Amino acid sequence: MLKLIIEADCGNSPEKVFLKEFNIAFAKGDSSFIIDNVSEDITWNFIGNMLIQGKDELAKAFEDMKNDIIEEFTINSIIADGTEGAVNGLLKMEDGRIIAFCDIYKFCSAKGSCIKSITSYVIEIKE
Repeated sequence: MLKLIIEADCGNSPEKVFLKEFNIAFAKGDSSFIIDNVSEDITWNFIGNMLIQGKDELAKAFEDMKNDIIEEFTINSIIADGTEGAVNGLLKMEDGRIIAFCDIYKFCSAKGSCIKSITSYVIEIKE
């Protein structure tokens, strides 16, 4: 069962609430929520690893990622202002890996309820 730890203050901004929900959906493997809340021309750049372009490619990549089971998901901070936002935290995987991440988001508009692009910095923590 997925354990969620949300340390960030998310209640004072609709964009922060949206980013919290988006990240929780990712951790839970809720591909429908993810796909429904990105633009048709979404780009997701995992720096140094892969570039996903478009909803169809995102849906396929999300299916491939479902084999990596997250046991614990921590959000340390959420920042949102205008058409951009950022989330950072940790993933503890079922296989014992610990992964730190920072995702930078560009929204489709200042409303902040649709994502146009994501840039992810992902680092596996060696203990």
